Amino acid sequence: MDQRPRARLYESFGAYVRSQRQLAQLTLRQAAELASISNPYLSQIEHGLALPSVTVLSALADALQVSADTLLLRAAGGSGSGTHRPPMTEEAIRHDARLDDAQKQALLAVLSTFVRPPARTGRRSAAVDSSSAAETKAPRRRQPSHAPDPQRKAQDHV
Repeated sequence: MDQRPRARLYESFGAYVRSQRQLAQLTLRQAAELASISNPYLSQIEHGLALPSVTVLSALADALQVSADTLLLRAAGGSGSGTHRPPMTEEAIRHDARLDDAQKQALLAVLSTFVRPPARTGRRSAAVDSSSAAETKAPRRRQPSHAPDPQRKAQDHV
């Protein structure tokens, strides 16, 4: 392999890793720690000076919440779009060239509110649920009556 295409491949892959790290809102130090690699090594990867092993690629994929397949394809010079399985929604958002990083972050944040597993809480009985719901309701306001009050009329005439 000629040095120029290799350098472009490394730079392209490094830029992709950096963009995914930024999209995940991780500092270089945080991402390196999550992937169990050193800060300087991750920096070398992001600057196109090193291409990581498959083991490191897998750890990076976990840290950046990207599929390992996508990272492997990127490292091999592929675009990541030729996979045989349909892309997950998160991956589609991350790879959509029409969106800038802020838009991707916003969409991922909104998506996470819809697909996040519900918090597991102990089931309480229906009687407890209804009594606690009644306690938390605001008291109802009395609507003003438009009908004349008979006692008030009697007091007005006295």
